[in-house]
Amino acid sequence: MNDHDRDSMLAAAVRLRTEGHQEEARQRLLSLSADFPADAEVAYQTAWAHDVLGLEAEAVPFYERCLAGTGLSEEDRRGALLGLGSTYRVLGQYEKAVEVLRRGAEQFPDDGALRTFLAMALFNTGEHHEAMRLLLELLAAGSTDPYVRRYRAAIEHYARDLRETV
Repeated sequence: MNDHDRDSMLAAAVRLRTEGHQEEARQRLLSLSADFPADAEVAYQTAWAHDVLGLEAEAVPFYERCLAGTGLSEEDRRGALLGLGSTYRVLGQYEKAVEVLRRGAEQFPDDGALRTFLAMALFNTGEHHEAMRLLLELLAAGSTDPYVRRYRAAIEHYARDLRETV
């Protein structure tokens, strides 16, 4: 199979997934992944196809493979970090989730979704203060609520240390 065939088959499988034919997409991506085991983009799409079907444990090796390889676009790398971290969290592998999501938040500091999922994983590991800090910072920075915006400076201040008193 040549690169053109690979590209066509990958595009068709992604289209199937986005059109709601997840199992057919997953089967095609498994076949494509067997033909291109070192292809990070194929591994990412295969992981995603498993995730949307609730097959999180089966998605993990594909996420790990795509992140270990090269060739992912920046947007796909961002999605893979979020996907793997979230999947680890759902599987109860909280420390791994924190590690992956923290790496994602460091690489993509503008990504509020990565920080939100990191906050959830931090909650699961008992790091409630840091989880709350992340969520308060996101709320203060992004809320359109006029009352939250009015108290943005105070929220940001207290987010740094919720235990602070006078």
